[in-house]
Amino acid sequence: MQLQSIKQSFKVQYDYQLYFTSGLFTIENPLFAQLIADYREFEPVKLFFVIDDGVKDHHPNLISQIKTYCNYNSDNLKHTDTLIISGGEQAKNSDATIELVLKGINENKICRHSFVIVIGGGAVIDMVGYAAAIAHRGVKLLRIPTTVLSQNDSAVGVKNSVNAFKKKNFLGTFAPPYAIINDSDFLETLEQRDWISGIAEAIKVALIKDKGFFEYIADHANALKKREMVPMQYVIYKCAEMHMHHIAQGGDPFESGSSRPLDFGHWAAHKMEFMTNYTMRHGEAVAKGIALDVTYAHLIGLIPESDLNHVLEVMTAIGFDLALPVSTPKEIEVLMNGIEEFREHLGGQLTITLISGLGIKHDVHEIDMQVMKQAVEKLNHHFALN
Repeated sequence: MQLQSIKQSFKVQYDYQLYFTSGLFTIENPLFAQLIADYREFEPVKLFFVIDDGVKDHHPNLISQIKTYCNYNSDNLKHTDTLIISGGEQAKNSDATIELVLKGINENKICRHSFVIVIGGGAVIDMVGYAAAIAHRGVKLLRIPTTVLSQNDSAVGVKNSVNAFKKKNFLGTFAPPYAIINDSDFLETLEQRDWISGIAEAIKVALIKDKGFFEYIADHANALKKREMVPMQYVIYKCAEMHMHHIAQGGDPFESGSSRPLDFGHWAAHKMEFMTNYTMRHGEAVAKGIALDVTYAHLIGLIPESDLNHVLEVMTAIGFDLALPVSTPKEIEVLMNGIEEFREHLGGQLTITLISGLGIKHDVHEIDMQVMKQAVEKLNHHFALN
């Protein structure tokens, strides 16, 4: 007897919002308490906080402020514990940090109707999101990003990940957060390199999607470098909006296909982060990766030299160092290996996003390795002379 196959399909609706505020945990600000109350009004919701140690150091009153805020709103909020973990990319390199978060979730009895609240930069948010996604097959996560890069890019998406086998983001999940809250007060204490590095993701999305946005960045390059908050807030808002629109409207929110335009410049960036033992910020590496790929795009005839020079000039005006951390033939070969690793990460077919004009993305499925090496040499020669 041959039984007929059973086939089914179903759809899952995901909803989450990105909020903008300042002074999030001041008693006068109802946003956080209202968000939790909107989830469940009839009893307090348990909250487990995980905070980047760099954030704690720059905001020494934050922990006591959170406790005071939760006590004031005790009808809706039940603060269980606060875990402080080391920030930066190293947070994604150690099983021990994941275990700390999972242990906290377990010991504080955080269930699927409780919340993990993560406050920190993109790496910490990535790691904590991964831990939250695998605990109980997923506990609720509320992200509070504290850097430019995490507020405009990494924390507004649906991905969570950690590094393994010497590869960036080898382990990960697609798990949308309950919500994201951008508090501009956290940006005030960033180091200059962290203030600048997040702009790379805005340049990325502007170059592949919106020439007008790129020209806004170009026109405000000096103001951004000088840490003027108004243009930075617009850059963060616009970049996050475009990122979230792509996730919702791009047709492939969980990246089952091979085209990943939001990874423009990232194949080289990921490899350079590894090659420098993650001393290079992600945004710094993305800026270099974009510079390399637009140089390659020029060498294969996709964009004129004027466009190439314009992109490089905008990034240097903001403050990026675009020289690549490779000088010997062996180092260049190691960097080139990043292309094959990126293909593996995609799951088979290589798809690299380039541009054929400012604001116009152009996917290619093969890379001329000799021309790419020429692009490395051209870029490094250019910045060795400047």
